Amino acid sequence: MVVAAFVAPYLLPATARFVSVAAELPDVRLGLVTCEPVEQVPPELRRRLAGHWRVADPLDPRQLAWAVDGLAGQMGRVERLVSALEQLQVPLAEVREALGIEGMDVRTARNVRDKSQMKETLQAAGIPCARHALVCSAGQATAFAGEVGFPLVAKPPAGAGAQSTFRLDDGDMLRSWLAAVPLGEDSPALLEEFLTGEEHTFDSVTVGGSTVWSSIADYRPPPLEVLRNPWIQWTVVLPRDTSGPRYEGIHRWGPAALEALGVTDALTHMEWFARPDGSVAVSEVAARPPGAQLTSMHGHAHDFDLYRAWAELVLLGRFPVPERRFSAGTAYLRGMGHGRVRAVHGVDAVQQRIGHLVVEARLPEPGRPAATDYLGEGYVMVRAPDTAVVEDALQQIVGGVRVELAEA
Repeated sequence: MVVAAFVAPYLLPATARFVSVAAELPDVRLGLVTCEPVEQVPPELRRRLAGHWRVADPLDPRQLAWAVDGLAGQMGRVERLVSALEQLQVPLAEVREALGIEGMDVRTARNVRDKSQMKETLQAAGIPCARHALVCSAGQATAFAGEVGFPLVAKPPAGAGAQSTFRLDDGDMLRSWLAAVPLGEDSPALLEEFLTGEEHTFDSVTVGGSTVWSSIADYRPPPLEVLRNPWIQWTVVLPRDTSGPRYEGIHRWGPAALEALGVTDALTHMEWFARPDGSVAVSEVAARPPGAQLTSMHGHAHDFDLYRAWAELVLLGRFPVPERRFSAGTAYLRGMGHGRVRAVHGVDAVQQRIGHLVVEARLPEPGRPAATDYLGEGYVMVRAPDTAVVEDALQQIVGGVRVELAEA
């Protein structure tokens, strides 16, 4: 029996699902560290927990160590300390090292969290990636732009999921960005060469330093274009077959990048580019399950539960390697305009044509405020044995469904 603590500041739907499957594992006694009182934990989950500890700041290693000590009094010495959130990986690693808990160490956690350190580590190991600079002043930013040229990508060193990420096309945009971002020695930003080509993911499981499973997804269009155009309804496709020359480069460089960063036992989410000349460039790596419905998509493509498989990996050190049986994909529904969802058009017609392929959906709800992120107001997920069928279905969804937004 493994005694484990799961840190989940707030039980939002995706996080709650990870906690729930971890609590269901028969060989695990699970305690929950959260910002919420135990009364707010759903009753069905609360019954399966062996302990609960509330903290004010889950990013504070001292509070996390206090929580682990408190849980130990409720259910025995904590042997695993985990979370599905990227922002918590470094604090968790610091507590693990301080308390002698098995798991990812601080050096590795910083390698996959600090994007500047990540790029330096990859570059030192000969892994192809974008040219970059950690800038603390307008002068440094201008010098890097002069060296690399435009366009550039600006992002926080410890961002997640394209948050606060911008494309800078020229000197005017750079100056506007500099005016809006307070740079300093304690508040640097990361500037990168803008990579061109097709953008993809490489989600993989590493056990004992070896990649035992991987899955590739195609972004259409790339996330930065989605961020720049709030009206675009975009898609992600998991091709059934990821062998062959199209993905050959990432099958080589993906595992090599993880080895360079020090990843030994983890599910990781990597973003990468297939450049026009056929080469590969690693964009960034996160040591956590993928977002944007990708965890569910991988499950549908392989006919297994990746949420549960991740929990078994980080808590019990095992991963049942699945067979890829389907292609899967998601269309993200985004409204035009501002305000709240007024209506959703075209759903019935699309349902008649491709409804038999739908495996999961959340349609935009009239009256709901417009989304504040690039995931939009809703999504539709499909799967089929044939990748071309999935691609066609996604295009029918984004072309046939229209989300209307209007001010109240």
